[in-house]
Amino acid sequence: MKMKKGNNNNKYHSFTTPISSSTCLSPDFLVGIKFSLLSYSMEEIKRATRDFCEENKVCSQVYKGNMDDHNVNVIVKKMRFEETRPVIDLHSKINHINIVKLLGVCYGESDDDFSWCYVVFEYPTKGCLRDCLTNQTTPLKWHQRTQIAFDIATGLHYLNFCTFPSYAHMNLHSRNIFVTSNCRAKLGDIGSTPFGASSKGNYCNNRSVRAPEYLPQSLESDKIDIFAFGIVLLELISGRECCEEKSFRESIRFLGGSGDSSDHSEGGCFEQLKCFMDPSLKHDYSLAETLCLAVLAKACVEDDPLHRPSMEDIIKVLARMVYSF
Repeated sequence: MKMKKGNNNNKYHSFTTPISSSTCLSPDFLVGIKFSLLSYSMEEIKRATRDFCEENKVCSQVYKGNMDDHNVNVIVKKMRFEETRPVIDLHSKINHINIVKLLGVCYGESDDDFSWCYVVFEYPTKGCLRDCLTNQTTPLKWHQRTQIAFDIATGLHYLNFCTFPSYAHMNLHSRNIFVTSNCRAKLGDIGSTPFGASSKGNYCNNRSVRAPEYLPQSLESDKIDIFAFGIVLLELISGRECCEEKSFRESIRFLGGSGDSSDHSEGGCFEQLKCFMDPSLKHDYSLAETLCLAVLAKACVEDDPLHRPSMEDIIKVLARMVYSF
């Protein structure tokens, strides 16, 4: 990690972008590419979070706030000094419209504080997806939900297949997916371990949706992300929060394939789907599309990871819905 020296008023730390040996770009060209972060003072962090007040607290060690100088809404995450490097390394390699941007960092300014860092991310206007789904005043419309689902899938596909090395999110749920003012989704709280490496606890948030095959210290996998994505799809359809994935999956047994004796006839399936739908939608949706999305969600949460669809197939299904509007 290289920090610019010189003028104390310089607000930026510069981090050299890693260069892939397999890149088709000139190494001389890539050497000049830098990843710059704002360097915040402790005073700015305290002012933004109103001195870490309870009202601004999102969860343990995470606060929302506002940087007055630029009127920018932010999320401030308190992290151990040694934990920040993987996060900065990851964000120096990615740049995607559907991933929350890392804006800057604050290093502790006292002996007591120096072992801690405060990492600052953008905070999209509408907050997290879970808050949007519980907002009865301005509920998300059906076409906005399908767009959000498409954005989430696109962000995951980028992490899984378009970065070097490839990454898995490993911590996806409706409280770390954020929604912009025009109802586009951005992924936050991204894990920082490449595919084929141990997750080392990235998947330990108590809100995380655990795929059946997950074990502590297991290797990162896009199939774990796909399982979590399926749960998020069910939340988008029903408006309910997943507190326990097994019971949540039981709520879509009417789609068939579970071996139970419930009514799987076409009429019975549609009626049960209507009951499963978020009532705030008030029937303002295509029943055929909701069935398609529910079937896709069910496929994503299959116990056997080999039976789950690929992220490419998921994007194809969602793209047809999004671009039909």
